[in-house]
Amino acid sequence: MAFEESQVIGVLAEIFATHNPALIVGIGDDGAIVTTGSQSVITTDMAVEGTHFNTEWSGAFDIGRKIVAANLADVYAMGGTPSYLLVAVTLIGDESLDWISDLAHGIVHEAKSCGAIVVGGDLTRGAIKVIAITAIGKVEKAITRSGAKAGDSIYLSSLPGWSAAGLAMITNESCDDLEAYAVEQFCAPTVDYSAAAALADAGATSMCDISDALVIQAQQVAAASQVCFSFDPHSFTSHPEFLALSELANKHEIDVWQWIFAGGEDHVFLATGRDLPGLCVGTVVAGSGVAGLEMKKAPDTWRHFN
Repeated sequence: MAFEESQVIGVLAEIFATHNPALIVGIGDDGAIVTTGSQSVITTDMAVEGTHFNTEWSGAFDIGRKIVAANLADVYAMGGTPSYLLVAVTLIGDESLDWISDLAHGIVHEAKSCGAIVVGGDLTRGAIKVIAITAIGKVEKAITRSGAKAGDSIYLSSLPGWSAAGLAMITNESCDDLEAYAVEQFCAPTVDYSAAAALADAGATSMCDISDALVIQAQQVAAASQVCFSFDPHSFTSHPEFLALSELANKHEIDVWQWIFAGGEDHVFLATGRDLPGLCVGTVVAGSGVAGLEMKKAPDTWRHFN
């Protein structure tokens, strides 16, 4: 390693510096001290090189953005607003200070888009790069996965599938504009946090971030709420981006529903309720399980363990 840990901490402290009055003690002590005055929502995500990110595909800035987005989306999915981030990073020792700085700038960029600040973390050396982020937010009325009721409608904040499409295109030597957009959404997804806030404000009865695939997380919400989610596949085709995604899938002879129903890492928000904003894709009915998300073959969904 061509630098000392203190040098890295010095660089990070400068990048993560903030004048937010809620932060009393920041980076440099044994722990951060912040002021709170409401219920807190706390979530954490761990990203492992080779499983969740690949430095051959993504630059450090995009990696930082993508990992933070996963945390922020979870806070919003609970009806909360993110406030603070703790970042723990394992480095293998061959990284440059520029790479570490780019990673930190990506983290700050995504955090600032929601008004969150980095208040501390940890740094260590290991055999593989690992980035773990804990997000802390405030919430007045939590929205859980167990609140869906028969008679509710099902909504999506946007059309899922672009990240899965990007993964399918990632090794292409050349990409057209549509393929390049898909790759961009895989490497550093654009998350519409304001859409999640709008769903919460409109009275969503349940909500989650479908980063693990719509078919999987719809089943989880349905099970938690003890209801059945009945989807209308035709409703997805009315989304303005469906035609472009379908065109891309046809070009590569892929079932577009595989991307939409079984793709992951889009950070699209799934919600139930009545008269909510977003794309209405079905109804909640009495029963159990999920209906209407059929594909030409068994879903090839994201799994941590095979």
